[in-house]
Amino acid sequence: MKSLKTTLVVLTLCLITISSGFYGTKSVLAATKSRFEKLELFNKVLFLIESQYYRTVDTEKLVQGAINGMMQALDPHSAYLNKDVFQKMQEDTQGEFGGLGIEVTQKDGVLVVITPIEDTPAHKAGVKPGDRIVEINHESTIGLTLEQAVEKMRGKSNSKVLVGIVRAGVEGVKQYTIKREIIKIRAVKSYLIKNNFLLVRLIQFQRNGHKSIEKAIKRLVKKAKKHGGAKGIILDLRSNPGGLLDEAVDISSIFLSEGTVVSTEGRDPKNKEIRYVKKTGFKALDLPLVVLINGASASASEIVAGAIQDHGRGIIMGTQSFGKGSVQTVAKIDDIQGVKLTIAQYMTPKGRKIQAIGIKPDVIIEEAEGEWLDSNKKISRYIREVDLKNHLNATIETKQEKLDREKREKKERIERTARIKKLRKLKQSKSEGGDKDYIYKKYEPKSDY
Repeated sequence: MKSLKTTLVVLTLCLITISSGFYGTKSVLAATKSRFEKLELFNKVLFLIESQYYRTVDTEKLVQGAINGMMQALDPHSAYLNKDVFQKMQEDTQGEFGGLGIEVTQKDGVLVVITPIEDTPAHKAGVKPGDRIVEINHESTIGLTLEQAVEKMRGKSNSKVLVGIVRAGVEGVKQYTIKREIIKIRAVKSYLIKNNFLLVRLIQFQRNGHKSIEKAIKRLVKKAKKHGGAKGIILDLRSNPGGLLDEAVDISSIFLSEGTVVSTEGRDPKNKEIRYVKKTGFKALDLPLVVLINGASASASEIVAGAIQDHGRGIIMGTQSFGKGSVQTVAKIDDIQGVKLTIAQYMTPKGRKIQAIGIKPDVIIEEAEGEWLDSNKKISRYIREVDLKNHLNATIETKQEKLDREKREKKERIERTARIKKLRKLKQSKSEGGDKDYIYKKYEPKSDY
């Protein structure tokens, strides 16, 4: 009897296992069928175009266009690399090529300046964050991919390029003639403010940037000793587009004693790559620290600001950063083509996501020009990651992302309604005579010139 019971239990377990196997196989087959159905839809559309379009088509171009569309649906940074682009990335280019020194992206098919890099031709010419590049050498940029537009702006050193820019608040297209140069950036600038405060400005995270910061701090501390000693450090990362991840870790390690700097989280959250503070090397731990950021502070800048903020090492001041917290890699399809694909995202030491959110300052100070903040406050012109078309559009939204998006959209609706009301009120006051009652206003001697 006992043997019979054992046999029944074993048979039951076998049936459960087999049925589970069938269920698993069924779900895999369903997913495969769904994918093939979608591919079949693509095949049908391609067949209709090839057979019924009024002119003969180039099938290869159609397929490449479809692949481009698929990559653009993922995020602004993933891209299909055709033969020409892939070859340029793989080969060692002969000779030197000049550039303008701007970080650009695309929003709604328009080329937008994230930031002009300090001391470069674009910066000297007066190009500003948020500018829309609509023409290059009198040719429209509409319809060009980001890679194609960048290629048009590159060229031989000392050659000139004509760039047509549309700027908020400025009527028409403004033309800039800019001379291309070999972009050699002086990564670090440093000054002493009021004899006791060290201002260290990092333009870009490039190789040996941490060594330049070390030299700058040592030099300024020595200089400040003549005036009672150093009282604090201001690390200026405004309009810094980022750069090397290793430099972000090295620079963070100057101001932190231990712990995590940044981690990368891929498709499987369990497979994390964690970058820790380097415990050896130069340290500046005793002086109070302020980090300055703005809407054009991106990538490595956000990694450093996020690490300083999470460890409570210093105060983050300025405006919300750009929100470029994704990691890309170039994968070969074959010997002549490939894809640039987003494979992970950066997380701060406390597990906060940077992508499309950015770093929120502890102290918010809007952009201003002039002595008086209130009378000189400027409307932010920065384009952020979340503003870009197809920002992680084809991925499945998490609950937190949905909450953040709904909160952001509600805020935008409220702000839009307030702007409309303000414009209506202004229009109404103008139609009623505007300042006709001005003569009855109280006399202010300071207003009398």
